[in-house]
Amino acid sequence: VQLQASGGGMVQAGGSLRLSCAASGRTFRNNAMGWFRQAPGKEREFVAAISWSGGSTYYADSVKGRFTISRDNAKSTVYLQMNSLKPEDTAVYYCAAKGGYYIDGYSIKGSYDYWGQGTQVTVSS
Repeated sequence: VQLQASGGGMVQAGGSLRLSCAASGRTFRNNAMGWFRQAPGKEREFVAAISWSGGSTYYADSVKGRFTISRDNAKSTVYLQMNSLKPEDTAVYYCAAKGGYYIDGYSIKGSYDYWGQGTQVTVSS
C-alpha cells in the first residue's frame, strides 16, 4: 500500500500549486482521505479532508476559501488545489487515507491508517 504525493515546489506569495496523491497497491475509492502539513519545529496539522464519495469536504480555518480538496476515484487520486498561497503555508504536505469510508475524526492525524511520504511546499514573500 503506497500513497505518493507530488506537485510541491517553490512559489511566490499569491501563487498557486496543485498537489496530487496517487494510491497504489489497493483501491481507495471507498476511503475518506485527507491532507496534513508540517512546518519546521511544529506539529503536523490538519489541512483538508474529503469523504469517500467526494460529496463532503472539510477544511482548516487557515485555508478555507483558498484551498480545495477533490478526488478522482477512477484514478485513486486525491488533489489539493492551493490558491492565494502565503508564506505561512510553507510546510511539508502529507496525504493520508483512513481505513474505511468513515469521515469521523477527519482532523485527527491518529485516525488515519495510511500516509504518503510528503511533498515540500515553499512560499516566498
